[in-house]
Formats: sequence, C-alpha cells, structure tokens
Amino acid sequence: MSNFRLTDPIYLQTMATVLSFIFLSGLVVFLLRQRNHYFISAWASIKSWLVFAPVLFLIFGLPDPWPLIFLTLVAIYGAKIYFQILGMFHRSYFVFICYAGILGLGLASYHDSLNAYNNMPMIVLGISCLVPLILNSYKRMIQYISLTLLGFIFLGWSFMHLGLILNFPSGIYQILYLIVLTEFCDNTNLAVHRYFGWGKMFSEIDPKRTVSSTTISIVLTLILAGAMRQLLPDSSDKYWLAAGLIASLGGMIGDLVMDVVRRDANVKIIGPFILGRGDFLHRMDRLIFVAPFYYYVMLAIGKLSA
Repeated sequence: MSNFRLTDPIYLQTMATVLSFIFLSGLVVFLLRQRNHYFISAWASIKSWLVFAPVLFLIFGLPDPWPLIFLTLVAIYGAKIYFQILGMFHRSYFVFICYAGILGLGLASYHDSLNAYNNMPMIVLGISCLVPLILNSYKRMIQYISLTLLGFIFLGWSFMHLGLILNFPSGIYQILYLIVLTEFCDNTNLAVHRYFGWGKMFSEIDPKRTVSSTTISIVLTLILAGAMRQLLPDSSDKYWLAAGLIASLGGMIGDLVMDVVRRDANVKIIGPFILGRGDFLHRMDRLIFVAPFYYYVMLAIGKLSA
C-alpha cells in the first residue's frame, strides 16, 4: 500500500477524464447561468470543484497512507463545523472526544480492522458518559452526550467508511467515482428543478427537492455511473447500477438529514466551501450515507459473486 499513483498511466487517464467532465459541465452551466437562479446555484457549486477537484486528485495520487490521512482530517473538520452549527464548539471535552474517535477510525481503517472500527461508537459513547462525572455537572449533559454521539456517527463512523473503501481493490478509484456521482446528482437536481418542479417531497426541509427533478437526476446519474464503470474493479451491471443508486439516493438522504440539523439549529452556512455555494459540510453530507451503504452493499455483492 505505498504506490505513487501520480506516475500511474491509468490514474492520470482517470484524472484527465474526470477533470475534463467537470470543466465541460462547468462550461455548460456557466453559459446557462443567466437563465435562472438554479443554474446560478449549480454554477456556484461546480465553480468550487473547478478548484478543489485538481487538489483532490493530487492528494489521492500520493502514496498511502496520505489519502487516508486526508479523509481523516476532512472528517475532523466536518465535525468541527457540526459542533459550530449546534453551538457546542466551546464544549471542548465532547469536541475532542469526537476528534479522538475519528482518529481511532482512521487507525482502524489503516489496519483494515472492521471489528475495531465498529467498536469505536461504543467507546466514544462510554467516554462521553464520563464527562459529567469528571465535571461534577448534570446540566444539559444528556443533550451534549447525544449530540456528540450523533456527530460522531454521521461525520466520523459513517463518512470514514471511505477509509475502509480504500482497502478495496482500486479503492481510490471507487471513492472518486462516488464523489463524482453524488456531486453530479445534486447539481443536476438543482439545474432541472425550474423546468421539472412538480411533486414537492420535503417542502419544509428542502423546497428544491421534487419528485420530477429527483427522478431525472437519478436517471442521469445512473447513465453517468454506467459510462464511468471502468473505475470499478468489476464493470458488470450489478456493480455500477448499485453504485449509481446508492450515490443518488444515499446522497439525497445525507443532504436532507444535515438540512434538518441546520434548520433546527437555525444556522445555514458556516464559512464558504473555497468559493461558491454552501460550506464544507455541504460537500461532505452527501457521503455520510453513501459511504457505509456502498461499503456493505459491495461486500454483499462480492460474496454473492464469489
């Protein structure tokens, strides 16, 4: 696990293909950005990826364990934003317990130890329960413990399944595949919402999410998943169809769940995501359900195919 992918012709070809797709998509949306505010939002999101995607490829092209270290730092930073949204960042005991738990997940992923990985939520919960005793305080402690565990599960345990996916054959390619699909699905939904906006699904949580726009974005994402299936170790239909559906539906669920957190806390954005629409957590939230779903579904498909 120490290959330098930036010298691998397959990796360089993948990087050129994905970046070309992002730049071409960005060009189309840029030219249409004056049509309505949905294209403006889509352009704002793609604009961020025009900057971030090349950096992401450079980091993922480094020898192991640098990609895993990067994912761990991303999870920690996402947890930081989560605590800021909920007004808990000053509760440093709970914040650092969550951070330490995420580091533990990174170590478990590095050693490909699923048992240690899945024990981390109980360890985080157990240590969190000791904080009221250490501080000799009970006020709001149940709330703090619950929110700490929730943040760890979403932004640590769930998201860091990407670290476990790194251990799959061509794991780096599969992670890039999921990132492209989830972003494409979200931006497609934004772009087509104005023209296909009937059948609101979650009007109180996300008014831009409708039956028609969601269906179209899922279909287009499945087409893209099929077109890019060479990034998977097995290009048979069951793999790319499963990946496309997980990226579409799982990404939507993750986005909506974090919207619930934001709306309940009455906080929309904590800092920009480099430039463009949303903040850093907006880019992460689509993967908090996609990563574990994908990991376990691919394990199941692999066992059935064996």
